[in-house]
Amino acid sequence: MKYLHTMIRVTDPAKTIAFFELLGLKEVRRMENEKGRFTLIFLSAPGDEGAEVELTHNWDPEDYGEGRNFGHLAYRVDNIYDTCQRLMESGVTINRPPRDGHMAFVRTPDNISIELLQADGALDPTEPWASMPNTGKW
Repeated sequence: MKYLHTMIRVTDPAKTIAFFELLGLKEVRRMENEKGRFTLIFLSAPGDEGAEVELTHNWDPEDYGEGRNFGHLAYRVDNIYDTCQRLMESGVTINRPPRDGHMAFVRTPDNISIELLQADGALDPTEPWASMPNTGKW
């Protein structure tokens, strides 16, 4: 058995792609289906092309809700503080800051929860992260 991808439905592909690019993912392929009225966009992290996120954009508007039962996508990052700082500077809300130097949660423009985990354990707690409160559900 081999993991292929995780699919999430998105309402604004450009905003969602920009979000995942901030995390370091790149678009690897795209399929347009006029008959089915949808677009599939596949992204992966460089060096980890076998683990993809499939963004499904249905051309006809739909309200998907937040779908908390989905869970989350998880990515290992080289420096959780630098990653969260870059995301924050780009307007992304850090729902669960990396107070422990190990884990944080953010959300995509469609409220999909993304878990960020520090590679190789945890970094020493650092301000302002160590005292930053949660800002929402994760």
